[in-house]
Amino acid sequence: MEKKKVAFICVHNSCRSQIAEALGKKLAGEVFDSYSAGTETKPQINQDAVRLMKQYHGIDMEETQYSKLLDALPPVDVVITMGCGVQCPWLACSHQEDWGLEDPTGQPDEVFLHTIRQIEEKILHLRDAILSGEI
Repeated sequence: MEKKKVAFICVHNSCRSQIAEALGKKLAGEVFDSYSAGTETKPQINQDAVRLMKQYHGIDMEETQYSKLLDALPPVDVVITMGCGVQCPWLACSHQEDWGLEDPTGQPDEVFLHTIRQIEEKILHLRDAILSGEI
C-alpha cells in the first residue's frame, strides 16, 4: 500500500498543526506522511508547544519543522483542519475533516497537554482508518 500524504492545516501553522505533524510522524509514519501548513506564518513555532512536545514525546519540532504556507505542501490525499474558526482554503484531496480543536496558545500547560493528548488520539484513529481502508 502506498503511503497517503496528510496535511494538517491551521491559520498560523505554529501550534496545533505543528503538533499534529510531529505526532503523525512519530505515531503513524509507517502509514502516512505528515505535513503542516497555514494561511499565514509565524516567525517560530509556539514555544510552549515546542517545550511540552520535547518534554513528553522527546520530539524537538524546531529541528525538523517550521511555519510554512499552503503552497509549500506537496499534493496530498487527506486534509485535516484543526478547527480554526475561519474558512480554510480548499485543497484538492480525497478526504477532508475538521478536528475542531481550540488553540491552546497563551493557556497554562494543562491546556496544552490536553490538546496534545486530543491530537494524539485523533492521529491514532486516523492511522487506523487509513489502515482499514476507511480513508
